[in-house]
Amino acid sequence: MIKQLVILAGGKGLRLGLTDIPKPMVDIAGKPLLLYQVELAKRYGVEEIFLLEGHLSDVIQNYFGDGSKFGVKIHHIVEQKPLGTAGAVKLLEGRIDRSFLVFYGDIVVDFDVAHFVNYVEKDFNVVATLIAHPCNHPYDSDLLEVDDRGNITRFLPKPHPQGLVYRNLDNACVYVLSPNAFQYIEHGFVQDFGHDIFPKMLAKGVRIQAYQTPEYIHDIGTKDRLSRASRDVESGKARRLNRENPRPAIFLDRDGTINRDMGDAKKVENFELLPNVAEAIKTINKSDYLAVVITNQGILAKGLISFKGYRQMQKKMESLLGNDGAFVDASYFCPHMPAKYRGLHGEIAGLKTDCNCRKPAPGMIFRAVKDMNIDIANSWMIGDHDCDVEAGRAAGCRTLRLEQNDGGLYEAIKKILSTV
Repeated sequence: MIKQLVILAGGKGLRLGLTDIPKPMVDIAGKPLLLYQVELAKRYGVEEIFLLEGHLSDVIQNYFGDGSKFGVKIHHIVEQKPLGTAGAVKLLEGRIDRSFLVFYGDIVVDFDVAHFVNYVEKDFNVVATLIAHPCNHPYDSDLLEVDDRGNITRFLPKPHPQGLVYRNLDNACVYVLSPNAFQYIEHGFVQDFGHDIFPKMLAKGVRIQAYQTPEYIHDIGTKDRLSRASRDVESGKARRLNRENPRPAIFLDRDGTINRDMGDAKKVENFELLPNVAEAIKTINKSDYLAVVITNQGILAKGLISFKGYRQMQKKMESLLGNDGAFVDASYFCPHMPAKYRGLHGEIAGLKTDCNCRKPAPGMIFRAVKDMNIDIANSWMIGDHDCDVEAGRAAGCRTLRLEQNDGGLYEAIKKILSTV
C-alpha cells in the first residue's frame, strides 16, 4: 500500500479573489480544502505527506505544523520561485524512493484511494497512472486519449481548437508516480506534467495508464465551481459518490435513445443527438445516479464499421454532449452477432458468436455493476427495443421503454428522478 502523498499547494487563487490565504486553504463547508485532502489520505493509510508550497506558505505551515495533530507526518517544502507542477515535484528527488500519490491542491476529492492503488499495483512497469473522468466542462479541460487497454496515447491540453472531436476524459490531477518519473523532469526549470512531462514520456515510449472513475474529484478554479463543491461537501454528496458506497445507475441504450438510429448505415458525420438528450443526461449528472451507455453494435461483426470507426462515433457522442455540459460516466458495447447469422458478406467471423453481452443478455450491465459498484436494485434500464427491457429485467433493475427516435428521454428522466 502506498504510504506517501505529495500535494502541490502553491496556488494563489487569484480568480477566487483570495488575498490573505493561498488557494489550497480556501474554505470548503467550514474547513480548508487542504485539510480534506489530508483527512482523505489518512483515512486510506497514508502516513507521510509532502506539501509543496509557495505563495503565503506560512499560512499552511502555521495551520498544519508537523502533522502530528492530524495523525500524519507532514514535510513543508517551499519553492523559491514557481516551478510548475512537475518542477516542484522534482524537489523531492532523493527523498522518495517508492511509488507515491500526487494531489493538486485545488481539487476537492473523495474517492476510494485503496481501489485506485490496487489497480496501480497490478502492474509495476507503469511509470505514471492518472485518474481520468468525464466532466461537465471538457471544452476548457486538459483531456486524454486512451486505448482499449487503458494506456494513455495522447494529451490534449487546453485551449482546444474549434470543432475538436474528443473523448470526454479529463485529467483529474490525481496521480501515482514511480520514482522513475524523476528522470524525465529537469531540475530548476518551470515544467508542467500535462503540458511537458507526460507528453515527453509518451514520446520516449514510456507507458502511462489511465484509471477511469466517476467518483468525486472537482476543481475549485472559479467561484461557481467553488460554490458547487462547497454545497456537495456540505450535503454529503461528495462522500456518497465514493466507490465504497453502492450507487444507482440509469443505463441507456444508445441508437434510437440518445442519438437518431441510422440502422446499418452509420457514419460519424451523420451522428445526431435526439432533441433534449443533453438536457436529459445533464439531469442525471446532477443527481446521484450514474449515466451508463449499454449498446449492441452488431455492425462490427457484420464488417460494416471498423473498431476505429466505432470509437470515432463514441467520441462524436461525447463531444456533442460535452459541448452542452453533459457527460456519460461509462459506455459498454457488444460487437457480436449470434452465430446463426453466419454467411453475411463482409462479416468478421471471430465476432459471430453466442455471447453473454449482447442484449437481451445482461452481461454488459453486470460488467458495469462490477466496475463501478452499482446498486442494481435501484437502477433503471431505458431503451427503445424489447431487448433493452429484457436485459434490464434480467439484470434485476427497473425498466422503461421509449419509442425509437422519439426524443422522449428527457421526460423519462424527469419522471424517474421525481420519484427518488
